[in-house]
Amino acid sequence: MTQVRAKKPKLYAISDLHVAYDDNRKFLESLHPQTDEDWLIVAGDTAERMADIEWALRTLTERFAKVVWTPGNHELWTPRDDPNQLRGEERYRHLVDLCRSLGAATPEDPYPVWRGEGGPVTVAPLFLLYDYTFRPEGTYAKKDALEAAHEAGIVCTDEVLLHPDPYPGMDDWCRARVTATEEMLSRRTPGIPTILVNHWPLVRDPTRILTYPEFALWCGTELTADWHVKYDAAAVVYGHLHIPRTTWHDGVRFQEVSVGYPREWRRERHPDPRLRQILPEPRNTG
Repeated sequence: MTQVRAKKPKLYAISDLHVAYDDNRKFLESLHPQTDEDWLIVAGDTAERMADIEWALRTLTERFAKVVWTPGNHELWTPRDDPNQLRGEERYRHLVDLCRSLGAATPEDPYPVWRGEGGPVTVAPLFLLYDYTFRPEGTYAKKDALEAAHEAGIVCTDEVLLHPDPYPGMDDWCRARVTATEEMLSRRTPGIPTILVNHWPLVRDPTRILTYPEFALWCGTELTADWHVKYDAAAVVYGHLHIPRTTWHDGVRFQEVSVGYPREWRRERHPDPRLRQILPEPRNTG
């Protein structure tokens, strides 16, 4: 008699769902857990308008046993056509309240501990932003790096739609977030490894394959370059780059889990959009 093995719960991750696009919305509608105990990390950029963000997160929290969310830059935009015109920190706090109402964990909540296969690990959603320190080689000042990006015609839409209120600039907000996050991480359960989750990569290396290197300015901060070692990461999950792949840094697995725009994931060489398994660590981590 053939024995059928029961499926074990898994920890999955995804980012950059961009459900304002019909094809991406349909893709999200197709996502389902494999067991009643599967967890899902959502690493930012679900959508721009608050109604779309709420729909996406509600759909996922109704399906997965636990959703762990952190924002990307697109959730923090204030589009002119969004009835919700909150900006900056106020918009972020509104998103946190929304997630809490749906039962999703946020960067402001005690970090949940995954106790399934590959655990226990502390799943830590981080909200860190960027501070323009991923500068082109030979460029030492923020002002010069931004001027070079403008001259190259590579300027992130954040410069128009993402407001750092009440902070003077994005780099100030980033530094405040780094300080607050380090305090949160210091209170995590001791002796348990972490899964660090951030929309933007924690190290600069993944940005070195960007077609337009100037865009790296909007991709992270040098302040987190050693966090995967400092905070005993079993893995790091991020998105933003729309280049889903797995890399290794200091022996730690970094997994970019984005879906991206339809024009990107329809390309012949682009990996199919799907949930990426984080734990238990899959044999094929590509």
